[in-house]
Order: sequence, then C-alpha cells, then structure tokens
Amino acid sequence: MIDHLLKTSPIANLMDKIAGLDQPGGDPRLKQIVERIMGDLFNTIEDFDVTPAEFWTAVSYLTDVGKSDEGGLLAAGLGFEHFLDLRIDEQERVAGLEGGTPRTIEGPLWIADAPIEKGEVRLDQDPEVGEVLFMHGQVRDTDGNPVPHAIVDVWHANTKGGYSFFDKSQTPFNLRRQIETDAEGRYRFRSILPCGYGVPPGGPTHTLLSAIGRHGNRPAHIHFFVSAPGYRKLTTQINIAGDEYLHDDFAFATRDELIPGVTRNQDPEAMRQAGLNSPFTEITFDFAIHRETASVPDTVVVRDHAKAA
Repeated sequence: MIDHLLKTSPIANLMDKIAGLDQPGGDPRLKQIVERIMGDLFNTIEDFDVTPAEFWTAVSYLTDVGKSDEGGLLAAGLGFEHFLDLRIDEQERVAGLEGGTPRTIEGPLWIADAPIEKGEVRLDQDPEVGEVLFMHGQVRDTDGNPVPHAIVDVWHANTKGGYSFFDKSQTPFNLRRQIETDAEGRYRFRSILPCGYGVPPGGPTHTLLSAIGRHGNRPAHIHFFVSAPGYRKLTTQINIAGDEYLHDDFAFATRDELIPGVTRNQDPEAMRQAGLNSPFTEITFDFAIHRETASVPDTVVVRDHAKAA
C-alpha cells in the first residue's frame, strides 16, 4: 500500500479531470457525484490494497450483471432500495407526514398496463394447484376517510415463485391486475397463495451473496402500488406470516406493519358460498395513503421496467 497517494497533487488533478471539474460545461451536480464516487472507490482500492486482477474481476462481474439483467435484483440485495425507502421515510417525518401504510421496495418484476377491473377481481388465470386466497380491504386517507376509485395495482409470484412475463410458462398478466376501488374505497380479489423464491442460481447476484456468506431468498409476498388523484403514490408489499424467511429477506423488505393476519377458513358453509370444495386463505388489509404535498419529494419513481412483450 502506498501511503497518502490520494493526497498528492497528481491524483488530485486526475480526480478533477475524471469528474470534468476542469471543464466549464456539463452538469455541476453530476460532476460532484462522480468525484465523490471515484474518490471513494480509489480510497477502497488503497485501503484494501486491491490488486489489478481483483479490479478487473470486479469489472467483469459488473458486465455479467448487465448481461444477466440483474441490476434491479442486485440493487435490492445490496440494500439500495431499502435505503432509499428509509430516506423518504425520514424526509416525510421531518415534513410532518405521520402515519399511513409503510412503504417498502418495488423490486424488479413489475409490468405496466395490467388489466384494470372493478368489483371482485380474479388474478389467477392459469390452471395451477394451490390454496385459494381471498384478500380484501379498504383504501383510506390518513384521517380515515375512504378513497373512492383508487387504483390498487397488485402482482405476485405463483406457487413456484415465478412471475408472469419473466416465467414464460405463464400467460400474460397472470397474477397481475389493477383494481379500481368502489365508492367506499374497497377492493377485493381472488388469487392463489404465493410462494417465496430465491435469486437465479449461478447468476451474478447469487454469486456475490454466496461469496459474502448470504442467501438470496425472499419470503412469500404480494406487491402493491396504491394511487389516486391528489394522493401520494404508495409502493408497498405484504408478507405472508409463517414463511421461514419472513424476517430474513435478502432484499430487506419486511416491515412488521406489513405482516397481516392470515386466516385459513375450513368452514364447509364458507367454502360452499365461495364456490369451493376445499379450505381457503383470507387476508384483510387496509391501505392508508397521504394526500399530495409539495414539501417532500415525489413518490413516483422513474425507472426502467421490463416491457409487456
């Protein structure tokens, strides 16, 4: 290790040139960010005496992440998504926004333009053996008033942990819907109880997590976007109680307030009324969303998503 190399004039001049600080054009904020990131990386190389072979191994790894389209997965696994959520939580707290349903990560598997439906909506359109799930609740504001005609965008995995569009064995938009709430802000859907899943075996996310002694598993969960005109968009998910990874989610998405009670209904009359001949699961969960305000950052996140092709 070479002591104080980063404090020498040649390196300082190099940093200015790398970040474009010696040039009049460009984005000033981006220049500062590049300078900070490069400085931190150079310090890491110095502090850990990173060899050229190790450096180029890291470059190859990032190339593999791009080729495998696992950037979103890795961002979740390294805690970036959760950290961004915690930052917005703190910004809202400072601005006086209290209460409401907690946010948690979106993940990389949302698809735009799922069918919009009203009333009791059925998500499972593919034949699959699994326990029927009925989930219902109400969208309200933080004062407890119902939010009529809100959109509850819901998506989740099947019993094998696969998501439609990414799992080509499923039909388009299987287990994906946008539900418009009724005049009282209520929603209801029927689906199948999802399964947890792990990152792709042998992929770059799995490789890194294994190298640092971590697993890549997620508990069973259901994703939601909840939105309405005049309200802050909510990105959240619920976790299914009883899953072995409930409090050991590799993506750090579990929040205690997002673990609703799960009821297994074995009553013959209830099964008959539901049109079933076997027990089913029920979950009741209400969403509380904040009214829009200009004093905190927007909750609509602009990011690339897979296309519904």
